[in-house]
Amino acid sequence: MRDEHGAEVSLSTVTRAVARLRREFAAERDEAFMDLVWHPGEAQADFGEVDVLLRGVVQRMHHFVLDFPYSNVGLVQLMPGENAECTCLALRNLFEWLGGVPERIVFDNAAGVGHKGYGEREPRLTHLFQAFQAHYGFDCSFCNPYSGHEKGAVESKVGMVRRKLFVPRPSVWSLENFNAGLPDRCLELATKPHYRKDTEERGLFSEDRAALLPLPGKRFDVVTWRHMKADRYGVVTLEGRHRYSADRANAGREVIVGLRALEVEVLDSSGKHLATHPRAYGQASTNSEDPSMQLALLCNKPASWPNSRVRDALPDPLREWLDRQDRQTRNEALQTLKRVDRESGWANAVEAMLSILESTGGADRAGVTLLAARLAEGVAGIEYDDDRPDLSEYDIAFTADVGVQEGGR
Repeated sequence: MRDEHGAEVSLSTVTRAVARLRREFAAERDEAFMDLVWHPGEAQADFGEVDVLLRGVVQRMHHFVLDFPYSNVGLVQLMPGENAECTCLALRNLFEWLGGVPERIVFDNAAGVGHKGYGEREPRLTHLFQAFQAHYGFDCSFCNPYSGHEKGAVESKVGMVRRKLFVPRPSVWSLENFNAGLPDRCLELATKPHYRKDTEERGLFSEDRAALLPLPGKRFDVVTWRHMKADRYGVVTLEGRHRYSADRANAGREVIVGLRALEVEVLDSSGKHLATHPRAYGQASTNSEDPSMQLALLCNKPASWPNSRVRDALPDPLREWLDRQDRQTRNEALQTLKRVDRESGWANAVEAMLSILESTGGADRAGVTLLAARLAEGVAGIEYDDDRPDLSEYDIAFTADVGVQEGGR
């Protein structure tokens, strides 16, 4: 130091200064692991991953956990992704179940609602989450990068919820219905004493709920709107691999695309509704023009049958038979088609249903499921000889027997 900076100091002075700085740095490190005090109405949020049987197919999903450290009660929602739309929808569902809004929520730095870079004081929030936060009026903060210990409570709850509610793997047909029942199931896990306060967690949770902010008078519409240009086929592509039809009449034109957690809505430039598609997730390429992509949505909105892509894609005999059915029978047949499509593929499901219809005059689920499975495995269907025995004599005998019984009364 004397040679480089001309400092007139002794070795002992430098040693004492270094020791003091080490103590200060150690205190700062210890402070990062302080046992924090959580007040009623404060929450932490994080995602985990689980496998579920979604409409008959094993699928990796994401469970969002909103944990209240004061009471140690965590609430969960199942989502297809971890983006801002999924996070805000999960929060809205839980706010409405709670009947209020937490005063403050601490998010993981990797959450889809925003990101806090290393050394940055303020996180960069998505526009959707900024609007969502302003609508519901809660404060939020983010963990520092690589500082998982700052949210230890919610990380533990993510693992506990996975073990308690998602093992064994649950079967989910309607994500909305499944999510509606999850908070009550979470509350059933809160009958044990708090790990420190020797009071039942559910009782402490009532204090959390009493400290919540009131819900606003109007529900927030969780959607991100984008202006996009359809390609020459009238299709817009999201994330480079998920294709959604905007109608061929809009080929090469600008359209408005609404991204929701579970759906993608497409409007023309004037705001007229063009189409609604199930939102696709994952690395595999998808195309909404595949009729099977619209099956789940059609089953939830059966009134859309006359103008659906599913109807147009079916062979004439099957389409005409479905047209003649009442709403309940048609919806049951569509539910069968949806389930068998998931298990055996669209082409096999349609071929099997058409074959069963031609053989029996109906669309029996068991018959369609079995035949589609055989087709998917490359097994030929059962063929009967033309010289099968004529059983009509038994019908005549039975009819005559019934007539004799009625005549003898």
